[in-house]
Amino acid sequence: MSLDSLKSAIPDFAKDLKLNLGSVIGNQDTLSQQQLWGTVLSCAIASRSPRVLRELEPEAKAALSPEAYTAAKSAAAIMAMNNVFYRTRHLLSDPEYGTLRAGLRMNVIGNPGVEKIDFELWSLAVSAVNGCGQCLDSHEQVLRKAGVDRETVQEAFKIASVIQAVAVTLDAEAALAAE
Repeated sequence: MSLDSLKSAIPDFAKDLKLNLGSVIGNQDTLSQQQLWGTVLSCAIASRSPRVLRELEPEAKAALSPEAYTAAKSAAAIMAMNNVFYRTRHLLSDPEYGTLRAGLRMNVIGNPGVEKIDFELWSLAVSAVNGCGQCLDSHEQVLRKAGVDRETVQEAFKIASVIQAVAVTLDAEAALAAE
């Protein structure tokens, strides 16, 4: 199970995904190793693809400290909740929902166990996978205020986009093969 076996599973019609996967993960020089593999792991979880998660998790676990591994999983978990909640509040036509207290526990955001910037980057990437504009804006603003450049922010959502596309493609191929 590895990045290479995941790349080899991508069908020829999606060759661009194979090349992009190798590029955003294998030829990375913008993100630190922790930022890279935390982004990969949190997005693999957010993709909801057992195959993608199975293939990428061992390399992520090997590259991350136990604290960073847990924090990346925590980012995927908390953003799974927040992305639904805040996206729904944003999409409802009644703006009064935005004035109500959320009433949801989000303690891990305040104390993620890793550098705040890394956790914010992972939260942004998961929000990209889950399509929550309000969360994307919020995490991007925190990152930019902390001095993170746009290229680094974009690298996180590039990884999110490629992992999500690989997940969709491989899961579709598996479903078609099962027919």
